[in-house]
Amino acid sequence: MSDSHPAATAAAVAAACTDYYPRIVAALIRVTGDWTLAEDCAQDALTVALEKWPADGVPGNPGGWLMTVARNRAVDVLRRASVERRKLEELAAVTFVASSPDPGRGEVVDDRLRLIFTCCHPALTLEARVALTLRTICGVATADIAHALLVTESTMTRRLTRAKAKIAQAGIPYRVPQGTELDERLPGVLAVLYLLFTRGYDADGEPAFADEAIRLARLLERLMPGQSEVSGLLALFLFQHSRRDARRDPGGNLTTLDKQDRSRWDHDAIAEGLNILAGIQREGGPYTLQARIAACHAVAPSSDTTDWATIARSYDDLARIQPSPVIELNRAVAHGYAHGPAAGLALLQAARAGGALDEHPLAVAAEADLTAHAGESGRAATLFRQAAALAHSEPERRALLDRADELDI
Repeated sequence: MSDSHPAATAAAVAAACTDYYPRIVAALIRVTGDWTLAEDCAQDALTVALEKWPADGVPGNPGGWLMTVARNRAVDVLRRASVERRKLEELAAVTFVASSPDPGRGEVVDDRLRLIFTCCHPALTLEARVALTLRTICGVATADIAHALLVTESTMTRRLTRAKAKIAQAGIPYRVPQGTELDERLPGVLAVLYLLFTRGYDADGEPAFADEAIRLARLLERLMPGQSEVSGLLALFLFQHSRRDARRDPGGNLTTLDKQDRSRWDHDAIAEGLNILAGIQREGGPYTLQARIAACHAVAPSSDTTDWATIARSYDDLARIQPSPVIELNRAVAHGYAHGPAAGLALLQAARAGGALDEHPLAVAAEADLTAHAGESGRAATLFRQAAALAHSEPERRALLDRADELDI
C-alpha cells in the first residue's frame, strides 16, 4: 500500500477511473456478455476503492485490485442469478495485470479494442455510438452526457439502454473485424471519435469531450499500429487542441487564428503531432490530409507567413478524395489566401452553386473575409453581420459582429 493522504487517494481513484474503468468493463463484457453487469461491477469497485483506500492506502497494483473487486462482485451477482457454470468458471479465471502503463497487445488490450468497435458498430445510430462510447469507454456519467448532448438524463438513459439491447438482440459481435471488414468499419470508428472531438472543440462545446477523443485516439493508435488514418486523426486532434488556450480573449470571446497569441499554443502537442505525421509513410487519407493542413498553421510564426500554397494544394487533394460542400468552402478560403481574394471568391461561388451552403454562417463569413481582403470594407462588414445573424452559437455570433465593427472603424 502507498500514500493514504486524502488528496493523494482522491487523485489515485480519479486516475484509476480514467485508466482502468474501461479495461475492467471490457474484460467483464467479454466474459459475461452483459454490458449492464460489467458497468455496475466496475462502478462498484470504484465505490469500494473510495471507501477503503483512504484508510488502507492505495494498493501497489490499483488496476489489479479493482479488477479483483469487480470480478468478485460479478461472480456474486451471477451466482445469485444462477447463471451457467461455464461463465462462472471463465470469470473466475479473469486476471488483470496493470503494473505496466503500456501493456502491449495482450488480452486486456484486445478487450478494449473490441469494446471500441462494438460501441461504434454501424447498426447503432451515430448519436447512440457517441453516447455509448462516452459512457462505456470513457466512463462519463450518464447525466453529464445528457447535459452535453442537450437531452434529459432520462432520455439519455433510455438511449443507452436501447443501444445495449440492440447489441444483444441484433447479435452484434463483440470483436475487432478483420481484413476487408476492418477497412470498412474503421472509418466509422474514426468518425465517432472525430464527432466526439468536435463536440468538445466547438465554441459552445464541452471541452472534456475533446480530451476524451484525444485519449481514445492515442489508445487506438497504440492498439492498431500502421493504420495511417488513425495516426492522422490523432495528429489532427493534437494540432487543433494545441490552440485551446489562445482561442478566447480574457473576456471569453473567440479569437480568430490570425489574432491568436501563438506563444500560448501548446508546442509540446504540436511537436507530438509533427512527429506522428513524420511517421506516416503512405500519402494518407482525409484525416492525414487535414492533419497536414493543420500542421502548416501550427508551425507558421504568423498568419502572414503561413504556407497557404501548400494548404491550398492539400485542400485540392482532400476535395478530390472526399468531396463535400464544407471542404469546398475551406478550399476556397485557402485559395483566396494563396492566390488572391478573387480566386477564392470564384471558388466560393462555385461551392455555393448547388445550394448546400445556403444559410450556412461560415459560407457567408468566408465571403465576408475574402471581400475584406479585397479591400471592400463596407460590403465585408455587412456580410459579417449577415453571418452573425445565421450563427448557431453566441460566441460565434459575437466574434462575427466584432469583425464587422472592426471594418466600420
